[in-house]
Amino acid sequence: MIGYIYPHVSQGVYTHRIYPLPAPGQNAIEKDENGMQFFLPMIPPTVTHQTQAVRVVRGKPVFYEPPALRDARAKLEAHLAKHAPPEPYTSAVRMMVKWCFPVAGRHLNGEYKATRPDTDNLQKLLKDVMTGLRFWKDDALVASEIVEKFWADVPGIYIAIEPLYRGAHERI
Repeated sequence: MIGYIYPHVSQGVYTHRIYPLPAPGQNAIEKDENGMQFFLPMIPPTVTHQTQAVRVVRGKPVFYEPPALRDARAKLEAHLAKHAPPEPYTSAVRMMVKWCFPVAGRHLNGEYKATRPDTDNLQKLLKDVMTGLRFWKDDALVASEIVEKFWADVPGIYIAIEPLYRGAHERI
């Protein structure tokens, strides 16, 4: 099978899984009672939440999103909206995100990307957008995060979300 080979975490155990490449214009997606996973084929936005701007209005600072940040938010919203669950998660979840940036320069497909933007800044905008689309009631429910950046021949964002509890407090 041709596809993405990514580390996969389930019940605290690391394995490797192959996720098929989506057909042109399609997103690969898998949902079940154990969570959801999908791939957003896109060039990931590099502008981050840290790029908020401030201006002074009547002597008081007012924060706003510059056009580049608004565009990045709109791009993520457009790609994520079709994957929003029918009901938001209401208990703790693990979120795994693989940011796949287009291969550039001497870098190789699958090589870790150890340059800007920082993963924590990338995640902030992504989680804000996902909260707005009701993936969960509050992004504080993301109790476990695994985030990696790669250089990739096929750019995009792979996202997996899995509940950490079955019932009210039954650990998975």
